[in-house]
Amino acid sequence: MKIVGIIPARYASTRFPAKPLADIAGQTMIEWVYSQAKKSSQLDRVIVATDNQKIHDHVKSKGGEVCMTLENHVSGTDRCAEALASTGEQFDYVINIQGDEPFIDPRQIDLLASLLDGEAELATLIKKITDADALHNSNIVKVIRNAKNEAIYFSRSPLPHLRNVPKEKWFEQQDYFKHIGMYGYRSDILGEITQLAPSTLELAESLEQLRWIENGYKIKVAETDIESMGIDTPEDLERAVKSLTKI
Repeated sequence: MKIVGIIPARYASTRFPAKPLADIAGQTMIEWVYSQAKKSSQLDRVIVATDNQKIHDHVKSKGGEVCMTLENHVSGTDRCAEALASTGEQFDYVINIQGDEPFIDPRQIDLLASLLDGEAELATLIKKITDADALHNSNIVKVIRNAKNEAIYFSRSPLPHLRNVPKEKWFEQQDYFKHIGMYGYRSDILGEITQLAPSTLELAESLEQLRWIENGYKIKVAETDIESMGIDTPEDLERAVKSLTKI
């Protein structure tokens, strides 16, 4: 399979403007992500897709591959589709690598790539939740899967709901999984899903992957035991810098 890794890097952010250019121990966040993605053994190319000239010029000055995309994309998926079209090259799959996870582990990228066998339409990763507080945190997206390792549903609420069991005991009696927000798309499917209208469940949960499920697409999942660290706020950045001594 021929796979391109695309890193959407949007400049505007309500909680953290110019986030891709934030400094982490002498390198920008986008440098960290690009460097980690390049370590994957499964990616034929890695491209940063941005809507901002400063990010574009910065990545290029560091020797990275980058392309400009429209400002009005509502999701990283849409930005990936435009970036794919701009390559002028045929790829079987695209892996969307989050631009705000500076310490993404290349092994996670390789694990996701292992699902992309030509038949898989879409794929993503999940990780067992080991923190009881995380289970009830609406910012952490939960996933349930079927016996074929396909995602059935994503939610900001704990899934499944354990009837007649006190909430404080749910964590003891059921395995729960969170979503690791990295996607693999078969190239033809990427083109299709970007043409879909927002769906009812997507709007309710504010999760674009529910649009795909509502329209009958299958999302393969693989379980990782590697933790991820997304940067959404300046406070998250402070924690990330402190964590460097542990990596």
